[in-house]
Amino acid sequence: MRTTERPVTFAILPVKRFLRAKARLGDITTGTRRALAESMVTDVLMALRRTEAVDGVFVVTSEPTADAIGRGYGATVLVDDVEAGQSAATLIGVEHALEQGAGRVLLVPGDCPALDPAELAELLERPVLDPSVTIVPDRHGTGTNALVLTPPDIIEPSFGPDSRARHEQLAQAAGVPCEIAHVETLAIDVDTADDLEALRHALANRRGGAAHTRGMLSRLAGRDRGATPDS
Repeated sequence: MRTTERPVTFAILPVKRFLRAKARLGDITTGTRRALAESMVTDVLMALRRTEAVDGVFVVTSEPTADAIGRGYGATVLVDDVEAGQSAATLIGVEHALEQGAGRVLLVPGDCPALDPAELAELLERPVLDPSVTIVPDRHGTGTNALVLTPPDIIEPSFGPDSRARHEQLAQAAGVPCEIAHVETLAIDVDTADDLEALRHALANRRGGAAHTRGMLSRLAGRDRGATPDS
């Protein structure tokens, strides 16, 4: 085990089909959920591309719109033919990151649009233990909103409910240090109406960032005030 300078770092962003995205957002229409998912992925990609400590981005998806967005922001798009979930999709990215000589990967979801490049850079520019696992938990403290793996294949990711504990156990089983890093702008992912309200509050209390998602939240607020609903 050794401390190293910043290794070559690739971010891996799995994106499922927008048509199936955010089904737990209550009475929001399918078209609006799709547009919201697209906006959030766009904002996450923008934040990643503005983070100098990220040397490259892989978008893993079978969603044509996400493919186009990813390429538009300079990401490498990898096709997820199987669509077996977030963990399986990240493994596709890990394999390609290793082929590209990555010493570290950042696994991040597409529904954390508040992500601040400065906060992410602070996380990634610290001295790195090799090997090591860093877990960024969600706002509830039980999920995993980002996972930093050095080297990229040190553990096999296991996202989903209560994933923080699983990732800690996997690191322990692999015999490597595991750090819990709290990154405020990565704490909010959007799965439920409560999450959406938490995101709205967080963005209202900071300037800049998440421009596309802010626009969608404004449209939703207009709908709630009696504007014509999206179809």
